[in-house]
Amino acid sequence: MHIAAVVGLGNPGGEYAATRHNVGYRVVDELARRWRIRLWWPRHHARVARRRGSVPVFLVKPTTYMNLSGRAVAALAAAERLAPEQILVVVDDVDLPLGTLRLRPHGGAGTHNGLRSVVEHLGEGFPRLRLGVRGEAPWSDLAEYVLAPFAPEEEERATAMVARAADCVEAAMHAGLARAASRFNTPAPQPTDR
Repeated sequence: MHIAAVVGLGNPGGEYAATRHNVGYRVVDELARRWRIRLWWPRHHARVARRRGSVPVFLVKPTTYMNLSGRAVAALAAAERLAPEQILVVVDDVDLPLGTLRLRPHGGAGTHNGLRSVVEHLGEGFPRLRLGVRGEAPWSDLAEYVLAPFAPEEEERATAMVARAADCVEAAMHAGLARAASRFNTPAPQPTDR
């Protein structure tokens, strides 16, 4: 079944835009840039855009805040008659090193509250792309860590990861989840010495 929607999880508002928790939004924004999409609508508790063509695709950024993301995804699925396996959710993962991607066809929520909310509303049968956001510096408070921006020395790798994640989404749309996973589920590229 084809991917009909790409949902980037994150928090609305400028104060969250550059945070680790908002890399899902950043991937959706990168896809919108590549596809030359500029028009967004407030629908289904989200900002929604649509790529036209023979296989239309929704780009979705829930506005419910991270922990209630499932409300927006369920509203989209019901209104647009989408099966869970047609909805690719893009999300940060603090358990993966910065730059690592993990594309899976289904699974649990792990420790991620946004994914947990989506699982509560849709079940575990939706594909998800996890983006590693764990840097090398230790932290004491998880919520504070994911709601903080990347360190200046991490931003270049984070930007490269977002672009690579958008490549992964496009590969999944054109070649299927399994082939995209075999290509992109590899260790994070290491920064090059300068």
